[in-house]
Amino acid sequence: MRLNILAFAAGILCLQMQPELFAGYGWLAGGGLLLLPRAYRRTLLTRGLAVLACLALGFTWAAWRADSRLADELAAEWEGRDITMVGVVAGLPQEFAGGTRFEFEVERVEDGAVVPERILLSWYAGRRDSARTAQLVVRPGERWRLTVRLKRPHGNANPGVFDYEAWLLERNIRATGYIRPIPPERLTDMVWRAGYSIERLRLAVRDNFAAVLPEATYPYAGVLVALAVGDQKAILGDLWTTFNRTGTTHLMSISGLHVTMVAAMFAGLVGFGWRRVPALAVRWPAQKAALLAGCGAALVYALLAGFAVPAQRTLYMLLVAGAALLSGRLVAPSRILALALLVVLLLDPWAVLAAGFWLSFGAVGALLYVSSARLDEAAGWREKLRSWGIVQWAATLASLPVLLLVFQQFSLVSPLANAIAIPVVSFIVTPLALLGALLPWWPILALAHGVLDCLMMFLIWCAAWPVWTAPAPPLWAALAAGIGVAVCLMPRGVPGRWLGALLIVPALFWPVDKPPAGTAWVTVLDVGQGLATVVRTREHTLIYDPGPLYSAESDAGQRVVLPYLRALGLSHIDLLMVTHRDTDHSGGTASVLAALRVDKVSSSLAEAVGERCAAGQRWTWDGVDFEVLHPAAEAYVGESRPNHLACVLRVTAGGRRLLLTSDIEAPDEVALFVPKEITMPKGNGYASNSEWHINALNSVPKFRGS
Repeated sequence: MRLNILAFAAGILCLQMQPELFAGYGWLAGGGLLLLPRAYRRTLLTRGLAVLACLALGFTWAAWRADSRLADELAAEWEGRDITMVGVVAGLPQEFAGGTRFEFEVERVEDGAVVPERILLSWYAGRRDSARTAQLVVRPGERWRLTVRLKRPHGNANPGVFDYEAWLLERNIRATGYIRPIPPERLTDMVWRAGYSIERLRLAVRDNFAAVLPEATYPYAGVLVALAVGDQKAILGDLWTTFNRTGTTHLMSISGLHVTMVAAMFAGLVGFGWRRVPALAVRWPAQKAALLAGCGAALVYALLAGFAVPAQRTLYMLLVAGAALLSGRLVAPSRILALALLVVLLLDPWAVLAAGFWLSFGAVGALLYVSSARLDEAAGWREKLRSWGIVQWAATLASLPVLLLVFQQFSLVSPLANAIAIPVVSFIVTPLALLGALLPWWPILALAHGVLDCLMMFLIWCAAWPVWTAPAPPLWAALAAGIGVAVCLMPRGVPGRWLGALLIVPALFWPVDKPPAGTAWVTVLDVGQGLATVVRTREHTLIYDPGPLYSAESDAGQRVVLPYLRALGLSHIDLLMVTHRDTDHSGGTASVLAALRVDKVSSSLAEAVGERCAAGQRWTWDGVDFEVLHPAAEAYVGESRPNHLACVLRVTAGGRRLLLTSDIEAPDEVALFVPKEITMPKGNGYASNSEWHINALNSVPKFRGS
């Protein structure tokens, strides 16, 4: 059974990696169904047939789900047009600097438009809204009549960066848009459905936390909200940097450990009380009553937390284990994990695209593997300490291939940070946060925040430790590292365990791809409205504008530039050039400076750290010449328009020249015009993940990109 479920999961993963949907998946399903009955005998051949059948069925299941979801799309002729619709606010609204964003389930369209059932809407404040409209508050479960403009899902095309379009597809959001200033109308205060009621309850808990613990006084209140209702957007952006550098990100959301803790707590309380009521104990065993109570508490907590993949995995494992115990059967833990995997993928075939899926199932699988192979019954404190150390070692090592493949880094201090953070968060902070959700009383939440404050001081100290970074390894190296982890975790005394470490080495030390001497690789990143360009020579890296500011919480430096450089294995920048003040070019500066070691900053901003860019500045890196052509030094006197002060950079390699002009205007372009030079777009969304390789051996620049 376990091998068949893994084959089913492999089929789903194979489908998700296809560039386009396979049209003949119906024939594949038929083949799988034909093979499956022939695999009832336990022979090597029939087992192989069963694996092939499950692989085909997994591929088919994911293809059918994808086909039905992709069919629910916004008609092209209705993009950018006013559409009046009636629907229900389906998700927890998220506040951002310019307004509110929420998921909306469409019930009917009043002007004949063809729109998806579920869309993501932004309600911008202060844009020609009437006073009445600006004061309206959106809550889950409310039915509204809105006039909106929609567009099909679109994400930036950059390697090594979060795939926003795939994330929308996974959440069944098939269009995004914004609410027009035409006055909306709230039709119903509450549509009573189970999903809407849960979202309204989550909102009430979040609002209670915000009222009791103001963010200005309690900076970690958002973490308590995330632990109680799974709203990770409540956590301030800079805190995620600390959690990433310490390897404790999994604790600041609803993890499987938290769900298990809640289930165990409720099961213990119900069992304790059940045994003390003779009539109940005689009617039904206390152990079974406690088991049902624990599963019920896990279900409620998982729903309250937004039903993320780690919570789903734990819930399904508990339900399978509970069903086995109630039936009197003993089921191996590995079978329980496999059944949980099957249920998750049946409900959500897109779960395989999430890093949390691999980290969650990988860590639990490693713990079960180690527990069955190495751990003895711990009697004294030395044995318990040794067991705890082995568990930490197994969880850290199991997450290594995924972290290197997806995030290109892992925290060296993670075992120490988790050894302290896991018990504090799981057994002190989370129970207090849940108690505060039931009883929003200041002393309870203040105590939880005080404990978390002490923990954060420790984590901030840990975050100063170095983080291992490496370029994104190829898939084969990550798979080899996974096999190496399994070999390293084998029982003591098994010969050849050291070979596992050799299998991990390629993923850890994958070399950085560098241009040849005398060549410059120029990458224009897709950041939408704005510009972010990376220029690389053999041993040096230059960032020409770090991209736009998207909101008060995010910018292109954080979302695009840093992930791209991390995928390349770069953590050091020789020069950051911020061309001018406009936020579509300079918005990502703070994020880049905070996350990378930058040797030098050059800009036209008077208040910027570093020196001003000025015409005549020249330098050479690895046989490639760089020269600043604009602005002249005297232009800074009295000039007020940022575009006229934008830094213009010329890159010359092997006789070929590239001109980066930022947002200079027509008079500046006329003054700088040089025949036979290549002029890049000015950063208004024209270029998408483009790379120009300037090579002395080629007569024209070589273009690589999409």
